[in-house]
Amino acid sequence: MDEELRCIGCGAVLQSQDENEAGFLPASALNKALEGENQEVYCKRCFRLRHYSEIMPVELNNDDFLRLLNSLSDKKALIVNVVDLFDFNNSLIPSLKRFVGNNDFILVGNKVDLFPLNSKESKIKDWMRQEANRMGLYPKDIFLISAAKKRNLQDLIAYLDRVSQDQDVYFVGTTNVGKSTLINSIIDLMGDVKDLITTSRFPGTTLDQIKIPLDSGHYLVDTPGIMTDKQLASYLNSKDLDLIAPKKPLKPATYQLNSGQTLFLGGLGRIDFVSGEKTSFTVYTARGLYVHRTKTENADEFYEKHVGDLLTPPHGDENLPAMKGQTYHPTTKSDLLFGGIGFITVPAGVVVKTYLPGGIGQGIRRALI
Repeated sequence: MDEELRCIGCGAVLQSQDENEAGFLPASALNKALEGENQEVYCKRCFRLRHYSEIMPVELNNDDFLRLLNSLSDKKALIVNVVDLFDFNNSLIPSLKRFVGNNDFILVGNKVDLFPLNSKESKIKDWMRQEANRMGLYPKDIFLISAAKKRNLQDLIAYLDRVSQDQDVYFVGTTNVGKSTLINSIIDLMGDVKDLITTSRFPGTTLDQIKIPLDSGHYLVDTPGIMTDKQLASYLNSKDLDLIAPKKPLKPATYQLNSGQTLFLGGLGRIDFVSGEKTSFTVYTARGLYVHRTKTENADEFYEKHVGDLLTPPHGDENLPAMKGQTYHPTTKSDLLFGGIGFITVPAGVVVKTYLPGGIGQGIRRALI
């Protein structure tokens, strides 16, 4: 394009090639702007924000995110790290400690509605706090919410209303944790219930943040999601993500296993029952994810032969790291974690080995259910 136009809302160079990149505008609208028919031109993201209070995610370089994080220690602000409860350890930002300075930060665990109905929120919060502390992070408070279902949002909104009287609130998180969905829900509820949002103006500042003004004179600030190779979602296409992402509360599927047997979670996860008495393994994953049982002695050959067809996802076009295993000897009833996919509950006293591409998302915790 010979002439360069910028969105007056966020400053992005307007383009019509990629809807997921900053500054996207449909070609017809961009052509009109280039011909001088419209002097105030907003990209699609800013247009949706101004007219529908809808925040659309946009792909940005991680340098933008890190530059923003580096500036937070110089501000008076509350930092809200939004995390995915089904990929907690990998969506928590471990480097947050050195960026927040003297500011407080809170953890907001999203997708609590997908936990089985008999789950205790107090146990989930205890686990989150212990894991955060283990990584050197000490959140001021922890909230469990469902951004999509707007569950438990009133408590979070009341907290944010109180702390935003004298400071801005920055939302940070990795990609695919539901951060923008959460902020959209907050905007909706705050506008309807407390009339806290001034919807006439949502300024975006040079691509890296969107500032949502509050009646207190401070802002809720949405920041770009950071991409990380420690999340399985970074390697999967949208079709595969849709298959592994639970949409309803996880329903347990129990398998009676003898030692020497293996369960495959599609082609993305695997657990070998190495030794122990015959026992139950309870699988918590999306209902559409195919679980296959086979003998461990045949598992490697079976995987090589069937990954991408019987064992899906993946479907073959992803650049996934090779499967990497980790052996566990749980001394109490425990959940074996498959970050981004789900978890498998096993009893004390067994020896098991879990596999994930590159070992991404592996972990263990005391059983939450």
